[in-house]
Amino acid sequence: MTKKWARAALSHRAFCGISRSHLGDLSKELADLWLARCESALHQQRGTERQREAGAGPNYDLVFTDRVLATLVHLRTGLPHAALAELYGTACSTVSCAIGEIRPLLAARGFAIPDRPTVRLRTLADVFAYAEAEAITLRIDGAETKVRRTKANRPGRRAFVSGKKKQNTIKTTTVSDGQGRLLWSGADRPGRMHDQTAMRTEGIAAQFRLCAKVRAEVDEGYRSLANEFPAQVSAPPKKPKDDAPLGEQYAWREMRRRQSSARNCVEHATAELRQWRPLQRYTGRREDYAEAHAAIASLISDRSARRATRRRPSTELVLARQPAC
Repeated sequence: MTKKWARAALSHRAFCGISRSHLGDLSKELADLWLARCESALHQQRGTERQREAGAGPNYDLVFTDRVLATLVHLRTGLPHAALAELYGTACSTVSCAIGEIRPLLAARGFAIPDRPTVRLRTLADVFAYAEAEAITLRIDGAETKVRRTKANRPGRRAFVSGKKKQNTIKTTTVSDGQGRLLWSGADRPGRMHDQTAMRTEGIAAQFRLCAKVRAEVDEGYRSLANEFPAQVSAPPKKPKDDAPLGEQYAWREMRRRQSSARNCVEHATAELRQWRPLQRYTGRREDYAEAHAAIASLISDRSARRATRRRPSTELVLARQPAC
């Protein structure tokens, strides 16, 4: 199979996870960043300024578009590097190098928001600033992804054993709006850590104190957070005792159903993440999981931001931190 046929086949949405128009926009967005990164690496190797004109020297075995496409296919399907190398007729090390170059650029993009193509959310502080400006009620939920088991007699081996899944996992937290759009996904922690503890170590309590107008819908795992901020965080009501009156039990079920219905949209955002194979079961190195997760989440946020919105955007949005060049 030639590179031309491989490019035509793998650019289908079933392989790369995004449409061809989205792929074209993504390539334009990352092209300058990739060239700048390559020039920086070459300058560091040489130790001096460029001696020849730009473009001189040997050509890449995989052009930039193929590098982006190979990375997307690997993130979408989990296809091994050796299989991608066979499709492109190149060496496995070339594909590994391409993925190692493109994946960090995807992970650093941040999360897209509707009606604002030039603004992207990169931190939890940005999410709270956006929610406060747009009067959005956040939906917060945690999810776990199965990962490789640590070798025996290694320190911290039990830290990844989830008490819920009874397997080695990495826990992440997803934040969405009322229409299921992915606004932020991160706080990657070992599976043994509690959902609430993972978000507290990310600084969510400080953000609730700074943004007193922000409201959030959470599940049972964030009960203590709801107790600390009762006016901002809404959690399911506590279950009444077994000997409670029948009317009180019926009222509890109805309140729980309504709260679950209001929070259900974040489950849809998590389900979109699960459609990508590495987030179903990650078979790579655990040290690379956070980067792969951030890269996939940024692509999903692009797609969700293009959905029609039912609200008018505010003109007072100011992010907590501007991205550096």
